[in-house]
Amino acid sequence: MGKKYEAYRSLEYTLPSQSLGWNLYGVGLENMGSHGQPESFAVPEPNDDQLLVRIDSVGVCFSDIKVLKQGSAHPKLYNRDMRLEPTRLGHEVSLTVVKAGKNLAATYHPGQRLAVQPDIYQKGRSTAYGYTIPGGLIQYHLIGKEVLETDAGPCLLAVDEDMGYAESSLLEPWGCVMGAYTQRRRLSPKAGGIAWMVGRPGDETAFTCSLKLSPAILVLTDVPPSVQRIAAATGAKLIERNGLVPDEYRALSQELTSGVGFDDMLLLNPVSASAVSEAARCIARRGTCNLVGAKPLDGLVQVDLGRLHYDYVAFVGSNGTDLAASYGERRNRCELRAGGAAVFIGAGGPMGQMHVQRALELPDGPKLVIVTEVSDDRLQTLKEMFTPLATKQGRVITFYNPTTSQQSFHAFVMQVTEGQGADDVVVSVPVTGLMAEGDTVMKPDGMLVLFAGVPNGNYGAVNLSNVYMSNAQYTGTSGLTIDDQSLVMERRVAGTLSPGRSVAAIGGLDTAAEAIQSVQDGRFPGKVVVFPQIRNLPLMGLKELAERLPEVAAKLGEDLLWTNAAEEVLIEKFWEKP
Repeated sequence: MGKKYEAYRSLEYTLPSQSLGWNLYGVGLENMGSHGQPESFAVPEPNDDQLLVRIDSVGVCFSDIKVLKQGSAHPKLYNRDMRLEPTRLGHEVSLTVVKAGKNLAATYHPGQRLAVQPDIYQKGRSTAYGYTIPGGLIQYHLIGKEVLETDAGPCLLAVDEDMGYAESSLLEPWGCVMGAYTQRRRLSPKAGGIAWMVGRPGDETAFTCSLKLSPAILVLTDVPPSVQRIAAATGAKLIERNGLVPDEYRALSQELTSGVGFDDMLLLNPVSASAVSEAARCIARRGTCNLVGAKPLDGLVQVDLGRLHYDYVAFVGSNGTDLAASYGERRNRCELRAGGAAVFIGAGGPMGQMHVQRALELPDGPKLVIVTEVSDDRLQTLKEMFTPLATKQGRVITFYNPTTSQQSFHAFVMQVTEGQGADDVVVSVPVTGLMAEGDTVMKPDGMLVLFAGVPNGNYGAVNLSNVYMSNAQYTGTSGLTIDDQSLVMERRVAGTLSPGRSVAAIGGLDTAAEAIQSVQDGRFPGKVVVFPQIRNLPLMGLKELAERLPEVAAKLGEDLLWTNAAEEVLIEKFWEKP
């Protein structure tokens, strides 16, 4: 270990009096920093309930660009006057504790390495590090109750000492990817909620329910006698509204739930796709729609795809007569099918690449990985990145560009899956049409994962018949938890995931604005990482290192994998000890 790197790791140097950082004062890069340069701030002293931290690395994210474009109009900035109360970008961070206030000294200590879980809630109010709370594009700053006292506890994760700085900052985006395959939907009826059972006039099906239902209010519409008896046994307040037509569903939701929606809906022997479309508009956030029937609908259902992603609306179902058979995690999977065929739509961006990499490195992952991308340059990069990994893992990977291929997307997927379709389709681009198209190549018992979000109110036609006829899954996820980041770290330490593979470019503190612009322009095929403690390091892709920084390039892993050894050489060469 070099002397400078050892001093850096151990904090054996004099703390500077000034800290350089990039505050954001409004919309656009011209409002970041001062005249295109970082500003100087006094290094603060922590109070009894604060930590002084050193920011070691920051990953640049497309979410940073959203803040730049929207400024105070961004939902997490709550229209604050950014000229008077600026924020600072940088939510993908790795940091080191420099000083701990006396009330925190039993938990945190100088030299301790941490990562931030930036998706923060305090008393139910959404905030975020790098948004509401100024983030990591600075050399030193304070962390206090705004991060340490949240609804989920401290939003800091102790980092394993075997992990490098860059890959530690990527625990956040990787945690978002990991969260896409962690159950977020509510898969059981809500106790004390408001539920609605919708049947068909004249239906005499003998339904049963092996699970005790306990809503506070239960609305019944045209349900058979068997369901009347089930409803009576719940002890809920019963409200009957028979003879409703689909156009009246939303008025009922407005009347009984003030438009919030029903916590649980049970659609019994549905036949009309348009009726199910209207019912689906009446589901509450994190609500569950249980379809139970033996015959498919008469068409496709218009589903709010934004709500699948942001509101965690769940569609569950079964084709028997037990209303409870639809529920539970055993029936409703969220992980890629072992040995199956997985399609990744829009895989060329940094997050799409992570999904593909995760699938290939997953010990029981899909046997066939199908990658789509509209840019030939990005597709070539994907081939270079993942063909060797697929071969190493004993998987098959194939690539498709819908803008240049002579085959349609559907025909291509059916050809490479021998007419079976995909077990899983993961969509990483916020395009409603592509989300709906992904549904068309799924097996009847497949899973559609909406990783990219479109705003609520964007509808797509999907085959919800497969939910109850064949157990298809429709899932979406937004944000992450600290447990997701912990899982990434566990897999990294176990050797079953390589977050460093996502690093495509590096730069020093002064390149922060250029780094953000490069992400907006798609200049590099992966994640861009800024090292705030280094100043005189130009922004460059890992492919450039062999020519520009050969001593760093010599320490990269196979296939340009960013490593701890490369990071050590970088710090030894460029970090200036105060």
